[in-house]
Amino acid sequence: MPEREMPLPTVLGPRGRTLGDEERAAVLRVMDSAVLCSSFGSEARSLEAEMSRLYSREETVACSSGTAALHLAVAAAGVGPGDEVITTPVSDFGTVAPVLAQQARVVFADVRPYDGNLDPDAVEAAVTPRTKAVIAVHLFGAAADIGALRAICDRHSLVLIEDCAQAWLGEDGQGRLLGTVGDIACFSLQQYKHITAGDGGLALADDPALARRMRLFMDKGWDRTEGRIHREMGLNYRMTELTAAVARAQLTKVAGVVRRRRERAGQLVAALDGLDRVTVPEPLPGHAWWVFPLLVDDNSRWAKDLEAEAVPSMPGYLERVLYANPALPGYPPGLCPQAELLVARTLLALPWNEAYTEADVEHIARAVRAVHHRAGAH
Repeated sequence: MPEREMPLPTVLGPRGRTLGDEERAAVLRVMDSAVLCSSFGSEARSLEAEMSRLYSREETVACSSGTAALHLAVAAAGVGPGDEVITTPVSDFGTVAPVLAQQARVVFADVRPYDGNLDPDAVEAAVTPRTKAVIAVHLFGAAADIGALRAICDRHSLVLIEDCAQAWLGEDGQGRLLGTVGDIACFSLQQYKHITAGDGGLALADDPALARRMRLFMDKGWDRTEGRIHREMGLNYRMTELTAAVARAQLTKVAGVVRRRRERAGQLVAALDGLDRVTVPEPLPGHAWWVFPLLVDDNSRWAKDLEAEAVPSMPGYLERVLYANPALPGYPPGLCPQAELLVARTLLALPWNEAYTEADVEHIARAVRAVHHRAGAH
């Protein structure tokens, strides 16, 4: 293994996170108040207001995780038994778990071969009279074709939910913030995201009726302003005050995090220019760079060879497409061929981090070029 003074920063270490004095002060502020439950404190409500201002959306509902945020969205969309929700097979299980929890059917549409985001034509072809919503995932921080997906949903009177867990402050080709086009947008504060409070979720909407349904679902169907009346079915998805306080401090840093990730990604894109048989992402201005994806000829071999160069990677990003998991029986292989090819063979995701130095990126570039050279010699 090549010698390096230190391994690359990761989100599981202090060098790879932006946690500092502001977050420590926030935790102590909550501890000193003795109010740790957001039903009685001010941190979660303040976080909601600050997130709404950042994204210029009318309402934000804070909850316990990104998966919970998606469950709020799916429930607010009225998804229930017998309904269908269209989404991608290349995403975290948290994208589909809320649909299953509502006893609805997940309908998987294939993805674009060059970035793994939903193919709008495949989404259109998957719409049936039972379809209730579309969940668009902005994979790796690159924009899905949210304009085309919005048009499809409008044509068929469907709710469009944006899963922005990997796309903090990402933008589409028109410069629109990802999370401002869908009826509901969901964000995650999990350890691996651009900013973190360990876990936590945020669901944004402009429609007050959708926002009210999400807020009720987050707190057991209980509107606490009117007494102990449970208006409808809901779960306990409340965010704690400690989580909200840390998230508020992190929210002030997210713009800098994304800016630094973009700068370093641009450096790597330039350093890899001219490699044949390797597809490097376009350095579009709005890319949020949650990870740095490459398309290669054999992702397993590439991952093994990069590991020998002290560069971690995730072959396929997932071990299998979502519908190949035991929790989702009944989906045949070959359902989404482009997605299956990406996961099984061609997609290689490099972890990305705002703490990477120019030297770190140069090391990654040298490693990729070395592996590419060996691949060409095979």
